[in-house]
Amino acid sequence: MHKNSRPVSSSISGLLSGGLLSLTVTATTLLSPLQAAADPVTVQSCNRQVTFDTPPKAAVSNDVNLTEMMLVLGLRDRMVGYTGISGWKTLDEKMRDGVAELPELSEKYPTKEVLIGADADFYFAGWNYGMKVGGEVTPETLTPFGIKVYELTESCIHIGEKSKVTMQDMYNDLLNLGAIFGVKEKAQALVFEYKSELSDFENGLKKPANPLRVFVYDSGEDKPFTAGRYAMPTAIIEAAGGTNIMDDFDKSWAKVGWESVVDRNPEVVVIVNYGNVTAEQKIAYMKNNPAFANIDAVKNDRFVVLEYVEATPGPRNIDAVKKLTTAFYGS
Repeated sequence: MHKNSRPVSSSISGLLSGGLLSLTVTATTLLSPLQAAADPVTVQSCNRQVTFDTPPKAAVSNDVNLTEMMLVLGLRDRMVGYTGISGWKTLDEKMRDGVAELPELSEKYPTKEVLIGADADFYFAGWNYGMKVGGEVTPETLTPFGIKVYELTESCIHIGEKSKVTMQDMYNDLLNLGAIFGVKEKAQALVFEYKSELSDFENGLKKPANPLRVFVYDSGEDKPFTAGRYAMPTAIIEAAGGTNIMDDFDKSWAKVGWESVVDRNPEVVVIVNYGNVTAEQKIAYMKNNPAFANIDAVKNDRFVVLEYVEATPGPRNIDAVKKLTTAFYGS
């Protein structure tokens, strides 16, 4: 995104606690790696259908969460690089080993020349996740150079109508990537494990009749940048037994007025941690501002931090649900 322009199986716990590569290696044993597609594959990408005659061989992904989707499917050897991670300071130790052998082609959004220069044949990105509406890098501008684009499902709201975000958005991307790269069964097995893990976890919860009111604070002081009904934190918060106070905000990630936050009085504030302003600084800003003194979350010091890669669609969304649930209810 980078807005200023989620009993546990052993393979899943490998991702959540032991690093990305442990799941990549485990998942690879399910099938022969990079099983070739026998026939052309067509997937839905936002408002387009994209057909792949053969699996891509020179892929580029933008942003840390999209790159993790590629890695968790064992697709590193089909990648020629990634973009948009170091410029936003979203790389962490779990991810570092996964991209160690890959070049970062651009610290932030890539130019068309960067992708062409890498001889890329595939770009996994999204709207406000490496592409801008009307920008120089779009599916249309890359097509003449033989670079096909698959768009992150969460981001489709920027170019058309879309249903409210759910965990299925993330699953959909993994399944489509599996189809595109000829590892369909691997993707299906991974999604099945994610769904089973989350279902088992949720079945053990005692959710209250009135879910906790939650506000997502990404960045900004004059006006906070937050998650609306189409952004992944809404789905994560709901899975954890809360409700996003901005779930009627008809946007993905966007700015709101502080007045609406105060009026809706969140009981918990979720801080998205990345970039130059730390989570601690964001919390201090809210706690030290007299305008927020009567917000329940501030009065009761109820803040919980999600890393950027947990708050955006990707393999760590399951861990994010668990983290929020513990913070909400101590479960």
